[in-house]
Amino acid sequence: MKRGLLLLVFLGSLALAQSPGAKLYSANCQSCHLANGQGVPGAFPPLTHLDKVVQAKGGREYLIRVVLYGLQGSLTVEGKTYNGVMPPFRQLKDPEVANLLNYILTTFAKSKAKPISPEEVKAQRAKARSPQEVLKSRPPVK
Repeated sequence: MKRGLLLLVFLGSLALAQSPGAKLYSANCQSCHLANGQGVPGAFPPLTHLDKVVQAKGGREYLIRVVLYGLQGSLTVEGKTYNGVMPPFRQLKDPEVANLLNYILTTFAKSKAKPISPEEVKAQRAKARSPQEVLKSRPPVK
C-alpha cells in the first residue's frame, strides 16, 4: 500500500513538472501523433521532420496555420503519403499555440530554430484559412 502511494505521488510530481507545451501535446496531439511523435502510418504523419519545415521559407507560418486551422487532404511527408484529418485548435490561446509548437519542434524535431512567439501566432490567427488552404500553403521541403 505504501509503495503504491509513493508511486502515485512520484507520477503526480512528474505531471506537474511537465512544461506547458508538453501538457498541451498530451491533451491535444498525442492520441494521433503518439507519445514519441512518430505518428500512425497512412493516417497521421510523424513530427520528427518538422525542423525542415520550420526552416523553409514560410514554414513557421505554415506550422502555426496547421495548428489553428487543421489539415484535410493527402499529405506526403518524407516520401510517405498520409490522408488523415487534423482538427483545428483555434480554441488554444496564442501563447498556448506557441508553447505547443515549440515543444514539438524541440522535442521531436530537435530543431534549433528560433522559438515561435505568441505574436507570430496572433498574426496568423488574423488570416482565417480553411484546412484545404493550409495544405496548399505547405512550403517545399528538401
